[in-house]
Amino acid sequence: MDHAEIREAVRRYAREQLAPHAARWDRDKEFPRTALKGLAAMGLYGIAIPEQWSGAGLDYSAMAIACEEIAAGDCASSTIIAVNNLVAGILNGYGNDEQKRRYLVPLAKGEMLGAFALTEPQVGSDAAAITTRAERQGPHYVLNGVKQFITSGKNADIAVVFAVTDKAAGKKGISAFLVPTKMPGYVVARIEDKLGQRASDTAQIALENCKLPADHLLAQEGVGYRIALADLESGRINVAAQATGVARTALEAATAYAKERKSMGKPLFEHQAINFRLANMATEVEAARQLYLHAARLRDEGKPCIREASMAKLFASEMAERVCSDAIQIHGGYGYVTDFPVERLWRDVRVTQIYEGANDIQRMVIGRTLGEP
Repeated sequence: MDHAEIREAVRRYAREQLAPHAARWDRDKEFPRTALKGLAAMGLYGIAIPEQWSGAGLDYSAMAIACEEIAAGDCASSTIIAVNNLVAGILNGYGNDEQKRRYLVPLAKGEMLGAFALTEPQVGSDAAAITTRAERQGPHYVLNGVKQFITSGKNADIAVVFAVTDKAAGKKGISAFLVPTKMPGYVVARIEDKLGQRASDTAQIALENCKLPADHLLAQEGVGYRIALADLESGRINVAAQATGVARTALEAATAYAKERKSMGKPLFEHQAINFRLANMATEVEAARQLYLHAARLRDEGKPCIREASMAKLFASEMAERVCSDAIQIHGGYGYVTDFPVERLWRDVRVTQIYEGANDIQRMVIGRTLGEP
C-alpha cells in the first residue's frame, strides 16, 4: 500500500467513525474504545513494526500520514495511537524475543494498549532528572515513584516505565521496565481534568512497592535514557502531523462556514478580508505538512533528522493554534460555542506545543544545530 492509499483509507475511516463522535467523546470524557478497535484492524497500532511481530511493516512516513488523518477526525484518538506506536517501537528496538512475543505482538495487533511513563510531577523536559527508583531484590525489581501526565495511564495494559537503578551514575543510571498495569503497586492516583483531548485519559501513576520480575527489564540496566531519547524524532514528527490534521479540519470548517454564511449581501468567502485569511491558513497548513513529510523521509532513509523533526513540530504546533483561532474568528460568535467544532479543535491542539518536548526545547535543539558545520 503506498502513502496515497494509506492517506485515503485512514481519512475515510476518520470521517466516518471518528469525526461524528468526537464532540460527544470530548463532552463525556469517553475513551473511544470501539473506534480504536477499527484503527487496530487497519494495522495502525504498529505501523512501522515488522510483519514478523504482527505489525504493518510500513515506514515512518506512513505513520506520520496516519497521525495526520486520525487527528483530522479526532485529536485524542491520534494521541492514543501515536503513544502505542512509540511503545511498540521501543519494544521492537530494545525488547528480546520473549518480550516481543509477550507484549509487542499484542500491542501491534491492538489486543493490548501501551503507555509511556517518563514524565514526573517535577520533571518534564529534563528526563535525566527523574527520581523514580527501581531496586533489585533477588529475582525482582521493586519500583517506587510517581509519574505524571501519562497518556492512556488508566486504559493501557502495559507501560514502559523509566526508573533510576544507579543514582550515582546520573543519566547512565536510568533503566526502562515493562510494567503490566494490572501489577500490584501500579496505582492510577488521579485522572487529569484537561482543556482538550478529553477522550484520551491522562493519568498520574503512583508506583508503590511495585514488584516486577527481573525479566521485565528492557535491554539492560543503564540503557533507559538512551531508550527514552531513541524515538524523539519519530515522536516529534507525529506531533507535527497531528497538529497539521487538526488545523486542516479547522480550515475546512471555516471555509465551509464562510461559503454558507452571508454578510452584507454576499457570502463571507467573497469578502477579501475573510478570503485572504483563509488563503494564509491554507498556506500554513501545507507548509507544516511538507515540513513533517520531509523529516519523515529523512528518518526513513536512516539520515539524521533531529533538526528537521524539531522544526516540523515547532512550526506545525504553533501554526495549528493560529489556524484554529482564525477559524473561531471566521465563525464569529458561533465559533465560541460547542454547536460548532472549532472551539474544540483549538482546545485539542493547544497541547501540541507542550508535549514531546515543549517548543522552547525545540528552539534549543534547532539553535544548537545552527552552529554546526
